[in-house]
Amino acid sequence: MDVRVVSFVGPDGPRLGVVEGDLVVDLTAVDPAAPRDLRKVLCAGGLPELQRLVLGATPGTRRALDELQLGLPVPCPGKVFCLGLNYRDHVDEGPFERQEYPAFFMRGTTSLVSHGDPIIRPASSVALDYEAELAVIIGRRARHLGEEDCGEVIAGYTCFNDGSVRDYQQHTTQWTVGKNFDRTGALGPAMVTPDELPSFATGLRIQCRLNGEVVQDSSTDRMIFSVPDVLVYLTSAATLYPGDVVVMGTPGGVGMSRNPPLWMKHGDVVEVEIEAVGTLVNRVKDEVAPLEKPELRETYVDR
Repeated sequence: MDVRVVSFVGPDGPRLGVVEGDLVVDLTAVDPAAPRDLRKVLCAGGLPELQRLVLGATPGTRRALDELQLGLPVPCPGKVFCLGLNYRDHVDEGPFERQEYPAFFMRGTTSLVSHGDPIIRPASSVALDYEAELAVIIGRRARHLGEEDCGEVIAGYTCFNDGSVRDYQQHTTQWTVGKNFDRTGALGPAMVTPDELPSFATGLRIQCRLNGEVVQDSSTDRMIFSVPDVLVYLTSAATLYPGDVVVMGTPGGVGMSRNPPLWMKHGDVVEVEIEAVGTLVNRVKDEVAPLEKPELRETYVDR
């Protein structure tokens, strides 16, 4: 079943849609009782229900994709596991060593931002880096997977920009703080079901562009640990649930490894494009420095 699912803001709150070229079938317009949360759909095994709703679409239930305010494909993932140092060209560009096992860190939901919304450069640092990554969205409960089981638990794929505050990341050997600044990790725009892609999304071109200039250009077949490798290892320790996200690491070309470093700044437009998956686009905006009275703080500037 080939489906591209988006979450978007409707007149009465979040809605789900299925992408058809430049249009989106508004499932709530087809049926007011349609589900509105992809995570709940996955928990109920409901992707076939979305396809059934599309069959009832009329011209009046379709909306232009570029006119919608998109949300996160999964509005509140239970867990977001991310890999570090998982592309050979990224390992080679810095003072890194190839890892014997996948190296994970986690992101909280407050660090996430959807397609079209601003990535926030924090007031406390200028060292905000881009990282183009493939994200796997889990569709079924998974524990102790074998390689032969992995395809059955993947609901789909999407794009991720693992915005990293490098100085904070390097304060200690643990990366968590530098990877969890508010609204630095972009996810989207759509969840693409595996039917549209090569097996386990291998051999796909992955790019990051900063203000139109290509700064990362690689292929998912350069990952050290494949999607099955990662899922088998991860589920030996943790149970994955529908709506959880596993992010597969970034290729070479990151700003930290350039001379001089290339940091994202206010006004920049950053794009992550993965062949056959989509293009994730965000503008960068500066955080407003906190005011003395916490109750008067405005978190983000829009200028």
